[in-house]
Amino acid sequence: MGRVRATMLSILTASASAFQNDAQHLFRPMVTSTTRLSSKNDNTQPNHQFLWRSRQKCWRPDISDVERISFGKPAKKKGTGSRGVPHRLNEDERFLFDQARKKGFLEVIGSGWRPQRREAPLLNTYRNLCDARGRAGIVLHKGSTGMDDKVLVDLSPLRLPETFQAVMEECVQTVQIQPLAGTSSDDVDVGELEAWNDVERTEENDDPWETRPIYQLSPFLISWVLPRSEAKALSKKLADMFQTIEVKASKSKKPKGIKPGKNRRSGGYGIG
Repeated sequence: MGRVRATMLSILTASASAFQNDAQHLFRPMVTSTTRLSSKNDNTQPNHQFLWRSRQKCWRPDISDVERISFGKPAKKKGTGSRGVPHRLNEDERFLFDQARKKGFLEVIGSGWRPQRREAPLLNTYRNLCDARGRAGIVLHKGSTGMDDKVLVDLSPLRLPETFQAVMEECVQTVQIQPLAGTSSDDVDVGELEAWNDVERTEENDDPWETRPIYQLSPFLISWVLPRSEAKALSKKLADMFQTIEVKASKSKKPKGIKPGKNRRSGGYGIG
């Protein structure tokens, strides 16, 4: 009997250890920053843990491919780019993109729309990067007055729509700042909306969150409108909560053989 009990105890211990490892693989717990935001109802708990999940086994682009199509080069993995959703960045957008990787959130003036392309390549490329990393996308849209900046968090790169509502509620509880009512696609480009409408399932039971590129998936947005200083403080806090900062991010290097295109309004692989 003693040997049987010892064997059972060993099995239970191993099972508990395996369950703990699986939980750590699915959930990424983070302790929120102890820095308090300037809010009238700031009751942030410094020791509160913010939990979120990211789908592990699904289609995602490679970071190297995200960088390649941002220069106008074709991706190695099919589906990374699209003719209808441009990703090629100009010099100014390249600087903002590199800064976003270091800060953990993207800063753009206004909507980030580029009239020459009739689209927003920078927003498309950053969302593609967030999908490749399995991280939420955080964007700070700077208003003209400095008093109405908009902070957006897009949970769609996590690719677990069944958790989005719970993550949003947990996020709001953690930052203790009430967002705009509901979520919307008002800040999403028309080109992306058309791409979602054109999606056709290849199989009857095809789950788009497992098999589709991010530009074919609708965003799930949490948004706040705040003065500039508070918007930046919130963006930094969100970057810490969602672990979006790339510590070892370096300036993106231009691949060999890149030549400027002519009259490419909707060029292949997001060429601008």
